[in-house]
Amino acid sequence: MADPDYQSLIDAPTWAFIRATDAAYPPDTASLTIADQRRIYDAMCRLFFQGYPPGVTAEDLTIGGVPCRRYPGAGPATVIYCHGGGYVVGGLHSHDDVCAEIRAATGLTVIAVDYRLAPEHRHPAAFDDVCAVIAAVPGQLVLAGDSAGGNLCAAAAHRLRDPRILGQVLIYPGLGGDRTQGSYETHAQAPMLTRADLDFYAGIRHGGEAPAPGDPTVSPLQDRDFTRLPMTLAIGAECDPLHDDAPAYAAAITAAGGRARAVTATGLVHGYLRARKTVPRAADSFALITATITAFATGHWPFEGSP
Repeated sequence: MADPDYQSLIDAPTWAFIRATDAAYPPDTASLTIADQRRIYDAMCRLFFQGYPPGVTAEDLTIGGVPCRRYPGAGPATVIYCHGGGYVVGGLHSHDDVCAEIRAATGLTVIAVDYRLAPEHRHPAAFDDVCAVIAAVPGQLVLAGDSAGGNLCAAAAHRLRDPRILGQVLIYPGLGGDRTQGSYETHAQAPMLTRADLDFYAGIRHGGEAPAPGDPTVSPLQDRDFTRLPMTLAIGAECDPLHDDAPAYAAAITAAGGRARAVTATGLVHGYLRARKTVPRAADSFALITATITAFATGHWPFEGSP
C-alpha cells in the first residue's frame, strides 16, 4: 500500500499550522518526562490561545467532586466538554478558548471537566470523573470532546445510557478500533499524531498493562450494545490514524437503530481545533461542531437524508 501523499492531501494553511505546532511541541516530546510534556503542551496551547469572545465569562468550581470550569449561558441543555491530550496532558486551560467559543456560538452553558490524568491516576479515574460530572449536572445535556475527550464522552454515554444526554459530538476520537488495519496502518506516520504515539499514551493510561478486550469504558467501539445511545456526530480527521474509529462508531449506532453521522474532516490532521482561526477547513469543521451542538440541545437531528 502506497504511503499517503500528505503534500497534496494537506493544504498550505494546514501545513503552516503543523509547522507552528511542531515548533512549539516537537514530535519527540513523548520521549520526555511527564512533567516536561505537560509544560511544553501547556506552552503550546497558550501560543494558540484566542481569548474569549465578547460577553463570555467563566468561573471555576467543583461539580460531583471534580474540578470544572463553567461558561454561563442559557438554553435547553448544558454542554459537558472533555478535553484531549492522550489522558496525560491538558486541562482547564488547554481548551479554554475552545469552550468559550462553543459558549459564544451556541449560547448554551458549557462545563469543561478537569478529569484526573495518567500516570498518577490510571484508568478508570478519568472515566469516573466524567461520569460523576454528568450525574451531578441537572437537566438535559450534550456531550462534546476531542481525541481522548471524545473517548471519555462516548464511554460515559455507554455506561450511563442516560436519556438526559440528548447528543454527543466526538471530534477525532479514539474509540478502540483495530490498530492493525485501516487508518491505523495507512496513517501510522501522519503529521501531528502517529500510531506509535497512540501506543505510548495507551501504555501510560493503563500503567503498562494491556486493558481487557471488550471493555467499553476503554474502547466504546468494542461494546456489544449500541442501543439507547444519544444522537451522535463523530468527526474523523482525514490524515489521522484514528480516522476510521469515527465512521465505524457511527455505523454501529445506526445498525442498532440509533441516529449517528460520521464526517471526514478533509485534509485535516489530529488537533486541528487549534487551527480553527487560521485554517479555513478547520473553521468550517468548527462551525459544523457548534451548529450540531445547538441542534442536539433542542433534540433536533440536523442531518437530512441520514438516519
